[in-house]
Amino acid sequence: MWTARRWWGWWETLLGLVYPPVCQICRAEPARASRGFVGQQCFRSVRLLQPPWCQRCGLPIAGEATVPFACANCRGLDLHFQYARAAAAAEGVVLEAIHRYKYQEALWFEPFLARLLVGAAAKTLQQEQWELIVPVPLHPVRRRERGFDQARRLAQRLSRATGLPLAAGWLERCKPTATQTLLNRQERQQNVRGAFRLRHGAPVAGKRIVLVDDVLTTGATASACAQVLCAAGARDVCVWTVARGL
Repeated sequence: MWTARRWWGWWETLLGLVYPPVCQICRAEPARASRGFVGQQCFRSVRLLQPPWCQRCGLPIAGEATVPFACANCRGLDLHFQYARAAAAAEGVVLEAIHRYKYQEALWFEPFLARLLVGAAAKTLQQEQWELIVPVPLHPVRRRERGFDQARRLAQRLSRATGLPLAAGWLERCKPTATQTLLNRQERQQNVRGAFRLRHGAPVAGKRIVLVDDVLTTGATASACAQVLCAAGARDVCVWTVARGL
């Protein structure tokens, strides 16, 4: 019988025939497909995010904080999610892996990115009794260009790890927006305004929903998604991403 472990062993062997078992970041240390071809030294360089951080967007701060606080970014935005959190800083190994994963179809990095997300989010989501997972969607044109939807794939990984149902397709991107990378805060908000809609009949009313994406910067995209879900009656919306722009 082909168990999940046996399937993964077969897949790892196949990948080993295509990619050498070395870290695809530094090319200097051994790495396995099951770890996303990221070696131990490179993994140790990842800056995992820890509190204290902004209670709303998860932006970490230096030093200590004795009371919950909102950062300057959140005070200037009308955010529609309860909170946003990320596993790691969007820098170094993590940023390179995400860029190559998204724009060069380097899918072998997915286990590494998913490991970060699941490790940071799974326990909290289960303790807080969130109900289902919704990925931030790509526009169909962008999805065809890229060949896959990175947020949906990462959301699938988190769904399997937590047991929370995946509601892919409930949220749709109806406007082909420009990339947010080079835009300032106001431009990002304008860029995603009216960019999302709820699929007709999607039963979000009363649900506690987890939005999943790869990177959060100002929170404009996640907030636009959360606004649509909340307008349709979602009880609460939180956001989890692999990385956080600092």
